[in-house]
Amino acid sequence: MKILVIHGPNLNLLGSRETAVYGDETLEAIDEQCSALAKELGVSIEIRQSNSEGEIVDLIQGAGHDAKGIVINPGAYTHYSYAIRDALAAVKLPAVEVHLSNIYSREEFRHISVIAPVAAGQISGFGADSYLLGLRAVVGLIRNA
Repeated sequence: MKILVIHGPNLNLLGSRETAVYGDETLEAIDEQCSALAKELGVSIEIRQSNSEGEIVDLIQGAGHDAKGIVINPGAYTHYSYAIRDALAAVKLPAVEVHLSNIYSREEFRHISVIAPVAAGQISGFGADSYLLGLRAVVGLIRNA
């Protein structure tokens, strides 16, 4: 079983970007934790990061061919990308939306997710553990389907 993990815009700057909000863990460290958990769960993962909305749409569409689920941190696209939302709806794979910070305790514009209505669930506010919880959740959804 293959799971696609997508990191959205600016997440490549983790470790140095607004550490008071996002912590000091790097994206590479998060990827290593996700890979270790995937091995423990007996699944394979493909991890990708993009700052480009169109590339994220292409990744989601491509996932429909060989992945069984998606863990996605759409970053700022969470709040306005109908293209990413529509791609997730179109592939009909279970998807879990994750965020390092609690988007509901931040600026008001971050309280709205256009992704949430097409995701199986949303996990936010647990730092890197949001990804691990999201990976466990999507694997559970697939195995219990």
